[in-house]
Amino acid sequence: MTIRLLVADDHHVVRKGLVFFFETQDDLEVVAEAANGKEVLTALKEYDVDVALLDVQMPEMDGIDTAKFIRETYEKVKILMLTSFSDYDSVIPAIQAGANGYQLKDVEPDELAEAIRKVYKGESMIDAKVASHLMNHVTGGTDKEERIKLESLTKREMDVLKQIMKGQSNKEISSNLFITEKTVKTHVSNILSKLEVHDRTQAALFAVKYLKS
Repeated sequence: MTIRLLVADDHHVVRKGLVFFFETQDDLEVVAEAANGKEVLTALKEYDVDVALLDVQMPEMDGIDTAKFIRETYEKVKILMLTSFSDYDSVIPAIQAGANGYQLKDVEPDELAEAIRKVYKGESMIDAKVASHLMNHVTGGTDKEERIKLESLTKREMDVLKQIMKGQSNKEISSNLFITEKTVKTHVSNILSKLEVHDRTQAALFAVKYLKS
């Protein structure tokens, strides 16, 4: 199966470098390129895209606003942000906008290709360095203390947390786990309480750091 990519970056050399690399991958095909968010939206009307690779900072319409529009209009398109920025104020808005993954530009090409494949399959891919950095803003506990919190979750709560990590809504979690939305809401509330985080985004970051490390 071939994954159809849209590559958006306002730096021509960076964009062409990515396209050149993806051409070496048998299962990745770049069907469209864009230098800003407006060009992304135009391309999505013309091409069938599986994964949109977006730079966060672009002229005219940045990656965050572009991600929001894609999520609202093209539900099936997966979004992977690729950027130089790992700070809290850059990553959290991207995740809240509906991005399925967040990778730094210093990532190895093969790792980026693998991240695209995983995002395409429905996994949430947040760069490990980004997740670790962000978790310092989310919780103040030691690794041991945070893992104890994770171990306090029931098996079903862990199942729900893994769904949250994939960016699934309560309705989607309900369908995937064959439980009612009311039950999902109860599990989510318990998860936030036990992990001592404020929202689903922080819970997802917690899961990315401690379930994959």
